[in-house]
Amino acid sequence: MLFTTRAYLTHRQIIATASYHQKFIKLLLNYRYSSGVSSESNQNYEDIYSKTNLVVPEYFNFAKDIIGKWVNKKGDATALWLTDGINSEQVSYSSLYTEAQSLATALSNPTPPRCAMVILPKVKEWWVINVAGSWCNTIISPGSIMLTSKDVKQRLEKYPFDCLICSAEIAERINDVTIDVAYRIVVEDPKNVRNGWINYHDLISSVNQNDIIKCASTKGNDVCQLFFTSGTTGLPKMVAHTQADYGIGLTISSQYWLDITEKDVLWSISDTGWVKAAWKGLYCPWLGGATAFVHKNPCFDPLEVARILSEYPVSVFCAPPTVYRALVQLDLTQFTFGALRHCAGGGEPINPEVIDTWEKHTGITIKEGYGQTESTLMCSNIRGMESRPGSMGKPTPGYILKILDDKLKEVKIGKEGHLGVDLSQGHPIGLFRRYEYNPEQTAKVFQGNYYFTGDKAYKDEDGYFWFVGRADDVIISAGYRIGPFEVESALLEHPAVVESAVVSSPDDIRGEVVKAFVVLSEEYMAADKSSLKQELQNHVKKTTAPYKYPRKIEFVSSLPKTISGKIRRVELREMEWKKV
Repeated sequence: MLFTTRAYLTHRQIIATASYHQKFIKLLLNYRYSSGVSSESNQNYEDIYSKTNLVVPEYFNFAKDIIGKWVNKKGDATALWLTDGINSEQVSYSSLYTEAQSLATALSNPTPPRCAMVILPKVKEWWVINVAGSWCNTIISPGSIMLTSKDVKQRLEKYPFDCLICSAEIAERINDVTIDVAYRIVVEDPKNVRNGWINYHDLISSVNQNDIIKCASTKGNDVCQLFFTSGTTGLPKMVAHTQADYGIGLTISSQYWLDITEKDVLWSISDTGWVKAAWKGLYCPWLGGATAFVHKNPCFDPLEVARILSEYPVSVFCAPPTVYRALVQLDLTQFTFGALRHCAGGGEPINPEVIDTWEKHTGITIKEGYGQTESTLMCSNIRGMESRPGSMGKPTPGYILKILDDKLKEVKIGKEGHLGVDLSQGHPIGLFRRYEYNPEQTAKVFQGNYYFTGDKAYKDEDGYFWFVGRADDVIISAGYRIGPFEVESALLEHPAVVESAVVSSPDDIRGEVVKAFVVLSEEYMAADKSSLKQELQNHVKKTTAPYKYPRKIEFVSSLPKTISGKIRRVELREMEWKKV
């Protein structure tokens, strides 16, 4: 079935926004905290990197200084657009701001909570709560709707939460482990509210607009967001970010990586419990005065994603590699993405084959970016530089990246090492300071004048960085060091492979060997597996260095992933080594 674009803005109208872009930059330049940021499209990377200078002000509040500015300038414009694929809800900057102020006022009677754990699906209230938290200086800690009562209990034991906001379904699940939390708020119809819980909508309606409290005088270094890492290598660690980290630090992502203008509609596919939802689903679009687009469907369906891109005026699209890998398996000639003008990917590297296929069908190069829960965007393919498929790009303004050996010495060009952030010239805005209540883990990642990302990479002669893998993902076989991503990319070039995950597997002779877990495309599912295995091995030998080919291959129906879409290689690796 052919889906065509509805009568929204045309592609030409959407990209012709230079004047709006200029106004946005002038707005940023009016702030005390930002200088040297230019909107000139002909800037090269070196100019952008050397001349961009973001500083932390003494006082800054995202709700007041960013959302409030847009309310005054374009209050009736759409800030948030939610859809279930059939019905839509559009929320203006003014109405969102008003509701956030009402919630902040209700929460502040008599004093606002210190930190609120927020476990909600993709509903309007999630975005409102984040703005309200900034307004009344309540730290917001998002959690995935997939968290169990055990997960919630562990978080409550780690951090002194005094507020919890969730849906009625989740409240039922975690009621017994949250009894001691002071404020327990449920976002649901009043008839579904349990005893001991407060209804969100009752709070909003209880506030008289004449009684709205003043915005808290937050400092730039005041914490506003608290995240728990995905925990792929152990229990989650706590990462705190400040008002300036996201409200200022993410201007680089918004302007130069995502290329946001006031007229854009940005769709970032992410779970509300993950940092990406805050980054690209809230801060980045609203820093640029754009519309944050949200598809409420909790399950990923590539056909539905393609349909939405065809039928809605999404102009900027950001998704993890899992999404792009699934999309290029579709017959993209059956879709017209008339409004789409800019695409970005993050979470882990996107295979060059996927980037080439996407560009062939859409005419758009996926701009890769690299960052962590612990940081903002550290490395990317931004405006003013040539994009190189498969590369992390170059360091973003404010970050100095180096490839280091185990003795904190910078390695030679082209040699693999630890990816580290050089702190000798200052701590970048957006990089966290410590793991909360965890000095041991903090000491592991902050050594000397460096922050160690935990990733392995190398830098080429042109200054581009290339991801090899997590430090514990690198395979050492018979003395050869093999990064899983390169093997996975080689496998993906074969038409039989939809997805793959490469890990180490024990071997009596070589110590460990490369093993690939492969998800097959539909047309190859009935193929002879023995012959196909040999065909894939030969393919990898021809595509990359022969010693990297997977000596073991297992065909699987799916791969384990984190809620953010990253492949959990650690789970597969542990499964392999338990066989010893």
